[in-house]
Amino acid sequence: MLFRLSFTLLLLLPSVATAESKLAFRLSYPAAVNSGPLTGRAYVMISRTNEKEPRLQVGRTGTPFFGLDFEDVAPGETITIDDDALGSPASSLSEIPSGEYFVQGFINIYTKFPRADSHTVWMPNDQWDGQQWERSPGNLYSVSAKLRLDPETGYEHELVADQLIPTIVLPTETRWVKRFKMESKILTEFWGEPIYFGATVLLPRGYESETIDYPVVYYQGHFSTADPMRFKEGEDFHRQWVRDKFPRMIVVTFQDPTPYFDTSYSVNSVNVGPYGDAILEELIPEIESRFRIIDGPYARILTGGSTGGWEALAMQLFYPDFFGGAFAYSPDPVTFTNVEGINIYEDVNAFYKQHEWRRVPIANSRELTGEVRLTSEQRNRFELVSGTKGRSGEQLDIWSAVFGPLGEDGYFKPLFNKSTGEIDPEVAEYWRDNYDLLHYMKTNWASLGPKLDGKIIVYCGDMDDYYLNVAVKQMQAWMRSTENPHVAGVFVWGDGAGHRFGREFSTEAERIRRMAEHVLANRPDGTAHPWWEF
Repeated sequence: MLFRLSFTLLLLLPSVATAESKLAFRLSYPAAVNSGPLTGRAYVMISRTNEKEPRLQVGRTGTPFFGLDFEDVAPGETITIDDDALGSPASSLSEIPSGEYFVQGFINIYTKFPRADSHTVWMPNDQWDGQQWERSPGNLYSVSAKLRLDPETGYEHELVADQLIPTIVLPTETRWVKRFKMESKILTEFWGEPIYFGATVLLPRGYESETIDYPVVYYQGHFSTADPMRFKEGEDFHRQWVRDKFPRMIVVTFQDPTPYFDTSYSVNSVNVGPYGDAILEELIPEIESRFRIIDGPYARILTGGSTGGWEALAMQLFYPDFFGGAFAYSPDPVTFTNVEGINIYEDVNAFYKQHEWRRVPIANSRELTGEVRLTSEQRNRFELVSGTKGRSGEQLDIWSAVFGPLGEDGYFKPLFNKSTGEIDPEVAEYWRDNYDLLHYMKTNWASLGPKLDGKIIVYCGDMDDYYLNVAVKQMQAWMRSTENPHVAGVFVWGDGAGHRFGREFSTEAERIRRMAEHVLANRPDGTAHPWWEF
């Protein structure tokens, strides 16, 4: 709390830099770490502490950092980040008060993608880091240096990015957990550069000694190479997993990072690419050919939380004949009347609500007490500093990339101006017509409804950190009113609970058991179930 108060005071301080004072960092890199030339985005991070490197302190509510795009910079040439560079949460270098700080420079390298749609774009190419530029292999950074910064007298400091982030080493396979990575022909053709995805697979007890097939849980969400569902030998989930009367299922997490984000949202998109096709036609067939999985929709369960919750629902709705049920936890906006506070259909500005004469900041996220954590403007400023043209690797940008139309420059056409907040109603209409899940259900209910009976199960806290409960409430209300057929779905609410409701208040074993019961209840008559003998 003391940090927040002091930082609020920092932001209220007037700029004291004079016309004569120069505030600048000169960032370069040597040929020893990259022969260049490079195109990408450069950052300078300024921190009061050095308990961990400043680059690892950047975040939505993290330490101040400043960013600048650059093109064709050779080794030894300098990139100048000065008072004109965008910053967050301090908007410019002149807002950093006089004092001693730990400063670090960073170079986020972009890759040229000659896409199949005839557009050429420069994007961060994921290196199995999940679009975390501060940790992405091949990126460069300087050693953290303690420097005195005085905006009144000015300063010019040299920073040399001579440190190289090494290749990521995947966790070792065990008897329980297997991994593979493969190139997608579909996605490589779209992007014009090799695109990889993969899977991490948790196997049940007896898999090596038996010959039976098992139901599968496709557990979706943000990029991770960790064992599915936090599986760890010796802990409670492992102890339940190996019990004789515990259902034997296979759990799979996808690794599907994109040049825009750490996951694809599992759908086809003009900006991100045909990930829906690639997952259904390449990745899942590869999984189901490598492992003994029951070949039937009733035995394929989708689940995930937040981003993964939206992905689970979207795949169930868009491919209703292939999957047997979606267990979605706190899903991302299932309708776009509330996109982290923004009603894209009614608001004219993504940063402020206009109530007659009164203009009120839009809250982006909150604490369980209701206290605002970030406003929409602050959140989007952070994304803009992280990357222009939607290259931040952050949440609002990936929604725009997945849900939005293609822009003339080959990047997505934004829903709103990241500097002013002005919303483009034509883009909002495109979002609605293509990716608003509630709108999709309403539009296609006659054919879709009969395929969803018993397949929509949603858990959500009514104090969700990102206001996702608002859209879920609207979906629930509409499903309760459905006719021909009437399919109400199952909605479980956490009173006063936040974003992790359902995942935080139930164990992994309990969730697996609920999904196994769902498979049993929906299997064709007479189908044996040796994978779960009572």
